[in-house]
Amino acid sequence: MRAITITQYGDTDVLRSAEAPVPEPGPGQVRVAVKAAGVNPIDWKIRSGAMVEVYPVEFPHILGHEFAGVVDAVGEGAGFAVGDEVFGWADTGSYAEYALASKLTRKPAGLSWAEAAALPVAGETALRVLGELEIKPGETLVLHGASGQVGRVATQAAVALGATVIGLAGASSLDEVKELGAVPVQYGDGWVSRVRSAAPDGVDAVFDAAGFGVLADSVDLLGSPDRLITIADPAAYAQGLKFSAGGEQTAAVLEDLVSRGLKLKLGTAYALADAAEAHRESATGHAGGKITLTLS
Repeated sequence: MRAITITQYGDTDVLRSAEAPVPEPGPGQVRVAVKAAGVNPIDWKIRSGAMVEVYPVEFPHILGHEFAGVVDAVGEGAGFAVGDEVFGWADTGSYAEYALASKLTRKPAGLSWAEAAALPVAGETALRVLGELEIKPGETLVLHGASGQVGRVATQAAVALGATVIGLAGASSLDEVKELGAVPVQYGDGWVSRVRSAAPDGVDAVFDAAGFGVLADSVDLLGSPDRLITIADPAAYAQGLKFSAGGEQTAAVLEDLVSRGLKLKLGTAYALADAAEAHRESATGHAGGKITLTLS
């Protein structure tokens, strides 16, 4: 099968289109003919070696966590049938024509392949952090990076919980943040005073999905570090603040996302062979929507 592999850590030039063995499903697994794969910052951080201390890989390594596709083969007790349209997390890399998976669910007919492949990582992250923050109806949540992929899901979910979301984003994204149900506030110098104006009674929690060096000011805004979580700023470790990195990936999370009708904004869809270009765009932080790889 065709796959995008790396045989060493490095820049985008270490990404190679290669032939790899077609994997065989074990008990509880299915093999999926991949139609679309999500591209996430974690992918190029792994590729570069930036995650080697917490996420080392064996070479050759196929990148990619998210997929959407059609079940091609079924292991014992997997609970799916050949031909089922599914999406979820890949047990093997998703930048490939075929991937194994055990954490997946059926794709609703109303979701495109790209939309389905875009949901798992951002959706699991957003719901996990909202749960860790224990967001309740009537509370006010400050969300840094509200127009990003995790931020969009978190905004929709928090609003559905009955919370007020103060969504920080760039000037060009404020209208989109408002459409998601948040109170839009522009990030950058003076953001704290703008948030205080938008929430004169104070805020209850802060979710940093952007990583723009806002942690110290966020603690001051809250008056305490207790309900501040970042998924994007490793400075949290040195500051004694909570960094949330990965949680339990289950089919129930996917079913929850589908039941809520949460969606992401799609960005560029690249061919599998153009994974390097997809990584370059993702690394800019200004993709304007979820980047995916498509396979015919």
